[in-house]
Amino acid sequence: MARMRVFERGIDMRLTQGIHRAVQLHADHIALTGDGVRLTWREFADRVARLAAVLADLGVERGDRVAMLAGNVPEYVEFYFGALWAGAVIVPVNTRWAFPEKVHCLNDAGARVLIAGPEHAAEVAALCAASPSLTSVLMLGKSLSSLPAALGVRALDYASAVAAAAPIPDAARSGEDLAALFYTGGTTGRSKGVMLSHNNFIANSMNALVNLGIRDDSVHLHVSPLFHVAGGSRVFTTTVAGGTHATLERFEPEAFLRAIETHRVTVTVIVPTMLNALLQYPGFDRFDVSSLRLLTYGAAPMPEALLRQAMARFPGVSFLQSYGMTELSPVATSLAPRYHVFEGPDAGRIRSAGRAVFNADVAIFDENDTPLPVGAVGEVCVRGPMVMQGYWRQPELTAAALRNGWMHTGDAGYLDADGFLFLVDRVKDMIISGGENVYSAAVENVIYGFPGVHECAVIGIPHEQWGEAVHAIV
Repeated sequence: MARMRVFERGIDMRLTQGIHRAVQLHADHIALTGDGVRLTWREFADRVARLAAVLADLGVERGDRVAMLAGNVPEYVEFYFGALWAGAVIVPVNTRWAFPEKVHCLNDAGARVLIAGPEHAAEVAALCAASPSLTSVLMLGKSLSSLPAALGVRALDYASAVAAAAPIPDAARSGEDLAALFYTGGTTGRSKGVMLSHNNFIANSMNALVNLGIRDDSVHLHVSPLFHVAGGSRVFTTTVAGGTHATLERFEPEAFLRAIETHRVTVTVIVPTMLNALLQYPGFDRFDVSSLRLLTYGAAPMPEALLRQAMARFPGVSFLQSYGMTELSPVATSLAPRYHVFEGPDAGRIRSAGRAVFNADVAIFDENDTPLPVGAVGEVCVRGPMVMQGYWRQPELTAAALRNGWMHTGDAGYLDADGFLFLVDRVKDMIISGGENVYSAAVENVIYGFPGVHECAVIGIPHEQWGEAVHAIV
């Protein structure tokens, strides 16, 4: 019998409903804190409705795209919901991109409004000049005065504009309406806009509520960049639960630990490089991190040696791994805390990416899209309500990725008899040496087991005899 999937296409769900619910149930509960900001759900909802009014006054209509270029500041959480409240589509811009990549994102999305942090004020004029669709800019941090007088677009101070606006009703876009364009690169050239709907994010949020146990008394620290869907999706999950958002503009070990202590953070999501930096930080023991209940990780392979160190350094904290990609809103599988063990019958599970979340199907296909049996390595494919609508204005790429109802991830892996997914490499990163498949990730895991290795990468290089030779960079 096929496993039943819930929250299928067509169900009418909206992301802003979480705000309405939180105001109804606990309006005076803290919704957002960080960088000197402390807002209740009533106050947060009011600011979201005011930001929506500002956007509407700037000419933003239903389905228009609104972009943001900033660090993880409190206004980023407002942006997520203010744009949706106005009926618009959010477009988070990667702050780490070079100027041409930022221009490509804004132009490809056809963004009408850009909200920018003060650290980006110096490039705003050039971005406006290179992005014909932009008609307005909202500047954070009293940086409006740093813009040139002849900007060519309407420019406003974010704080002043929001304070002066009158709240407007929720546009109530929902269901399969487009909610966000998250731009992702990969190995196929220019970044692509991944189209994610309200239903996509609601499906992911339902999974997260089940797997992470986020509740209305949870405090989620947003330290993973909010321009990535891994960090951004937690904005929606925390809001659906009615919990508290805590923001940290950028990751630094001391600032991260201080934020946990100050805000009594209960849950956060980080990547392996962040965790490694925390473990190397000499002042770790000066901070009280006893409030932390759950630490989730993903986005890159976690070396087992690093995970052992982390679990020893955070006693009493549960660890949970998530696997997915932007196109999956972003989670397809998770490895529950109970499988984070190194001894006993479940010891081998920690090397897996876990099992499919409750409304996803995960299968392994060969190059002909034929399902493979247990233990056979092939391409990891996913279907379910978290799968993207497609790539923005890229029908050919969409058709290549979404085939027969399945999202083809480009990752190579296999399923064991109990449904645990083991990743071995990216399909395109596989090294073929002497006719044998060598998975770079497997070699990297062995190298990480040696003391003193902090980072490594394994690649294939041309070889006259073997075709490709395995080359490690440590």
